[in-house]
Amino acid sequence: MLEIEEILRKVKRLEVRSKKAVVEKLAGAYHSSFKGKGIEFLDVRPYQIGDDFRSIDWNITAKTGELHTRQYYEEREQTLVFAVDVSKSMKFGTKERLKSETIAEAVALIAFSATFNSDRVGLLLFTEDVELYLPPKKRADYVLRLIRELLYFEPKQAGTNFENCLSKISKLFPRKVNLFICSDFINLNDFKGLKILSKKHDLTLITVEDEAEKNLPKSGFIKYYDSESSSFGFLNTSSKKVQKRFSAIRGRERKSFEKSLKSVDLKRIELKTEGDVLKTLEKYFSERAVRR
Repeated sequence: MLEIEEILRKVKRLEVRSKKAVVEKLAGAYHSSFKGKGIEFLDVRPYQIGDDFRSIDWNITAKTGELHTRQYYEEREQTLVFAVDVSKSMKFGTKERLKSETIAEAVALIAFSATFNSDRVGLLLFTEDVELYLPPKKRADYVLRLIRELLYFEPKQAGTNFENCLSKISKLFPRKVNLFICSDFINLNDFKGLKILSKKHDLTLITVEDEAEKNLPKSGFIKYYDSESSSFGFLNTSSKKVQKRFSAIRGRERKSFEKSLKSVDLKRIELKTEGDVLKTLEKYFSERAVRR
């Protein structure tokens, strides 16, 4: 068990790195990517080059003989909720970080961007059930608690029950929120729950994968442990037959996941346990802003 001083040091390091990245790079892309919850009519003014033609007020234009456009005030305050898988499979990583640490870094960056823009942020941790819920708040120091829970929360259960948890998430948020579901999505077979959530909320999936889950390392005989089923076994990772079978199975799983994801038209941030998380988020929010 880590000492509290080491926990605080890790949280502080992630806070400093995240805040610096937010101030320098991410906050602007984040701000421009989200629509406000509502708009109010503000005024009418003469049309200027670059204005959205859909905002032209044709009644005023007809009366004055000059193009006029409507101005609106957009209510910017948002509510972001991160629903994070904390099952045992998330405590895996053979590269720069564990999958859980990769997700924690991404959540920290987005959460600090949210508070920088005066938005509310909440956290929900799940395994086979919802194990922790921290309701959305607007304070920057609140983000530190979220990070601490992401890094050091000890779940009661090892596996993941998406159907049960997605149903509870739906009931927990009756009004629209910006919902980020973060997981490796191993053993997700039914996308119905995600589709239902996407109709109600602005839903984004944050997926995470380690290279060893895609290409089995050639390390001879290894004793493996399935953390979610609590079972042990032995595997010859250098066997061509094993390598081929592993690649085929993982390839089918990935192809099925991508196909299902495309069929329900869900937004996705794709993370890996190596590489620059900030660059991936920058790219996502910049492209999202363009799609507005």
